[in-house]
Amino acid sequence: QSQLSQALNGLSDRAKEAKEFLVQLRNMVQQIQENSVEFEACLVAQCDALIDALNRRKAQLLSRVNKEHEHKLKVVRDQISHCTVKLRQTTGLMEYCLEVIKENDPSGFLQISDALIRRVHMTEDQWGKGTLTPRMTTDFDLNLDNAPLLQSIHQLDFVQMKVSSPVPAPPILQLEECCTHNNSATLSWKQPPLSTVQVEGYILELDDGNGGQFREVYVGKETMCTVDGLHFNSTYSARVKAFNKSGVSPYSKTLVLQTSEDTQSEEQTLPFPVPLERSQLRRMSPFSSTLNLQPSFSGRSYFELRSSAHQLSLHSSLQSLNSAVDIKKMVAVAWFSFDPASAHADIIFSNDNLTVTCNSYDDRVVLGKTGFSKGLHYWELSIDRYDNHPDPAFGVARIDVLKDAMLGKDDKAWAMYVDNNRSWFMHNNSHTNRTEGGITKGATVGVLLDLTRRTLTFSINEDQQGPVAFENLEGLFFPAVSLNRNVQV
Repeated sequence: QSQLSQALNGLSDRAKEAKEFLVQLRNMVQQIQENSVEFEACLVAQCDALIDALNRRKAQLLSRVNKEHEHKLKVVRDQISHCTVKLRQTTGLMEYCLEVIKENDPSGFLQISDALIRRVHMTEDQWGKGTLTPRMTTDFDLNLDNAPLLQSIHQLDFVQMKVSSPVPAPPILQLEECCTHNNSATLSWKQPPLSTVQVEGYILELDDGNGGQFREVYVGKETMCTVDGLHFNSTYSARVKAFNKSGVSPYSKTLVLQTSEDTQSEEQTLPFPVPLERSQLRRMSPFSSTLNLQPSFSGRSYFELRSSAHQLSLHSSLQSLNSAVDIKKMVAVAWFSFDPASAHADIIFSNDNLTVTCNSYDDRVVLGKTGFSKGLHYWELSIDRYDNHPDPAFGVARIDVLKDAMLGKDDKAWAMYVDNNRSWFMHNNSHTNRTEGGITKGATVGVLLDLTRRTLTFSINEDQQGPVAFENLEGLFFPAVSLNRNVQV
């Protein structure tokens, strides 16, 4: 009995280790799923960028072909016009000469014959060599050499970043965490999601607030830094780079921050310049909304990525969304992401909580981190994956909305659910306003929450979908989505 008991103790230890190992393996399954979703999203973004570049180049080449086409047509048409005039003159001269030859009066004929003969010879000389030769060929002397690019595309493959890129990649500034408060500025950054290069530290640089030279204000391993003692009511530019034993990375994109005026008023609002291409902002965070500055907004600041030499006001870009909406020129932007804390457990997050999918075939709800109770707000969601014709739903909800049912099934959500052919509005399980037109992979769903007019409106690929969806909205609303495993947004 003693020997058997001792042997069982050893076996029990092994069983306990096996259970712990199984837990570890199950955690690995979850981690693999999450990493796969994030890696797939990044891969799609990289390939889409190549496709966009190729489409832009195609448009440029087509423009050159059109210019060559117009040039050839102009030359040929000019030659046709010139030749037609000369032929008309020649034909008239021939007809006149034939009439003169018929003249029966020899003396009358002799009086004009010499002049006519000279004129005929002169006209014949004008049809000399080259006159009846086309000035332009019909062939297009353009040849697109796409062999090197095709070869590069066929060779496009994954590489081990630790081997091919020993120097760190440029850090990414996290706009939603960067802010100013009074005369202090807080900067936050991270490494790109796909980067596996070891980073030993970061170097944060700020200019002098007057457009002067950059200077180092922080060197270390942290990814967040607060700089105190700046000038009030000044504009500072900030950038960061990473380093390791192999060298220093390129700089991140430059961030522009505005410190507060020397006042305690929290009611002021600041102009927010944005890049001309809205997609450049969308890459950093697909969700942004205009609002009056409230204490919940981190400091009183605005910032922009210096990615375009041309700027426009947010007032103008939003005015194009709904010309009937009166928007103040003094606005700010609230950045937000999906909220893991309030989401259903089946929701899978990636891309810094900007991308979500689900591991269940049933509909599950996820909310945005920021709630809105007044002002005008617009955000867009991109459909990264859409399989087997599911019905994702988009809209707004209360914080205590049902998380295990389609958005709009209860009275805590106002939503549009849509398939690949049509959409419906739904609130408290009531379906209304069936509208033709659905979504596919790559589509963009827009949500316009106007709490001044107390309305909710939806769009698909920038075209309004149906009438105004809901009216008389009042209270605190969070951006919301419901989806299953066949959808990623």
